[in-house]
Amino acid sequence: MAKYFFTSESVTKGHPDKVCDQISDAILDAYLKGDKYSRVACEVAITTGKVFVIGEITSKATVDIKEVVRKTLCDIGYKDDEFMFNPYKCEINVFLDKQSEDIAGGVDNAYETRDKEDRELGAGDQGIIFGYACDETDNLMPTAIEYSHRLTRKLEEVREKGIIDYLGPDGKSQVTVEYDDDKVVRFDTIIISTQHLDGVSSEQIEEDVIEKVIKEVVPSEYIDVNTKIYVNPSGRFVVGGPVGDAGVTGRKIIVDTYGGYAPHGGGAFSGKDPTKVDRSAAYMARFVCKNIIAKGLAKKCQLQIAYAIGIANPVAININTYGTSEMSNEELEKYVMDNYDLRPSKIIERLKLRSPMYQVTASGGHFGRDSFTWEEIHN
Repeated sequence: MAKYFFTSESVTKGHPDKVCDQISDAILDAYLKGDKYSRVACEVAITTGKVFVIGEITSKATVDIKEVVRKTLCDIGYKDDEFMFNPYKCEINVFLDKQSEDIAGGVDNAYETRDKEDRELGAGDQGIIFGYACDETDNLMPTAIEYSHRLTRKLEEVREKGIIDYLGPDGKSQVTVEYDDDKVVRFDTIIISTQHLDGVSSEQIEEDVIEKVIKEVVPSEYIDVNTKIYVNPSGRFVVGGPVGDAGVTGRKIIVDTYGGYAPHGGGAFSGKDPTKVDRSAAYMARFVCKNIIAKGLAKKCQLQIAYAIGIANPVAININTYGTSEMSNEELEKYVMDNYDLRPSKIIERLKLRSPMYQVTASGGHFGRDSFTWEEIHN
């Protein structure tokens, strides 16, 4: 194969879109803690001095939404006026209603069991879901998104531990990887933009970020004399977070998944309880693909699952191994259907998705971290 380049990005917890994702999932966790069967579809928008919480929630639990918002902002790093967004001074607007009875009816009683005594959960919406895995990295993620995430996590670590004490919560990374014969050979470009306190020189920021972030994360064999490294290429990044840019839940779906290396069905994850297949089936699709790679059945694997609202079983699946498997795609599709139950209730049960564990997924990527059940390798 010819040489080619591929680029992915990641963002830190303090990026305004990621702030919204984390608030949405913190609210979901709060409801699941009080009622594991809560139905939650919660979205957040944020801008200078204002937070808007909207959506539909049906639950037996009672949650102080505004307190959840404030605590999440503090945990991210917006604790006071230092970075221009104070959770105790901002205006928090809450506009929540109950889940539509029409939707609830389809979820509670699937099409397949509508005339039967034993009911099955139907999909919470129609949806096109993709999963992906490959053998490029130890955690079976594509290299560009994996190292973009590692860089933003390291950026957060040096800020939170005070190793670089002038950094703000907002930041981004971007990695361009060069491939030759479908193998990673080098990093062509590494970009980090990080919010900082006023009065710190660009030279100091560049030196600190290269030494304490980039060199700590990127293996030396991937960097050569032609690798381009840019730190704060705009020259100044004092105004950031919700003051620098408005944020909305679900606007970083490529960051959340595979960095553009695989298709995306379009549905966001954050703020949705596991009856929404946008989230739960995407986790299951990753679980299936990762296990196919781990078992040596392919070197790359992409799985598409399609659902209809109110129907438990997928209406279609499609698998693609890009010619890296000794099995045909049709044989692997049969293998998936024989070994994995893709009904929402069975996904929820297998991956233990009714626990309040979602806020941690809302930054740093939903895939490639061993602490999540959908990253486990099964026998």
